[in-house]
Amino acid sequence: MTSVEFVFILHFMIEMLGIIDELCKALQYKSQDILNEVVELLVFSSALVPRDNYKDFRAEDICKLMNDFYLNDFTEQEKLHMKIQLDHFQLDAYQSTELQKASTIVELCQVLAKTNKSSIYPFLDRIIHLVPIERAFSAMKIMTTRLHNIMEDDFLSTYLVGHIEKEIAQEFSADSIIGEFYLMKKQRVQFRIPSIEKYD
Repeated sequence: MTSVEFVFILHFMIEMLGIIDELCKALQYKSQDILNEVVELLVFSSALVPRDNYKDFRAEDICKLMNDFYLNDFTEQEKLHMKIQLDHFQLDAYQSTELQKASTIVELCQVLAKTNKSSIYPFLDRIIHLVPIERAFSAMKIMTTRLHNIMEDDFLSTYLVGHIEKEIAQEFSADSIIGEFYLMKKQRVQFRIPSIEKYD
């Protein structure tokens, strides 16, 4: 290798490392932005929790939650009606014994359906249905952030699917999955482990 080629390779490496450094910084900023969004989502969605006779129920935070995270789920007119609907709901929550019994978002959703108040407060009902979906993705993001430096990405992504869809994942055993692949007979690797008795 000549000295010109060597110098060219060094300059190329310096330029590539500079680009990689910029990409790493951009990814770090993006990761921090995602974490901030998750924290903000959890703070705003806690305003929906009806515990202690709706002590933490804040119409302003719910409207901010709707404007920041659910832009495409509500029209501008629905956003204007939401504040009025939330004020009416707060008055109704203090007077209704059924609504006062609810202490979680799930119980609130059930009470709204049972008392047919979900048709009276359709926007509140819609946002209550949207929040658990966001929280599921938030759980994935928080897990990813905490465990990112500890585990390999492949293992982590596999575990997260099981965490979110645990009811479905619990129905399958490792043997049933291996048996399914064995029946396909198109794989290159044999999944059946030979029994130990053959080697004795």
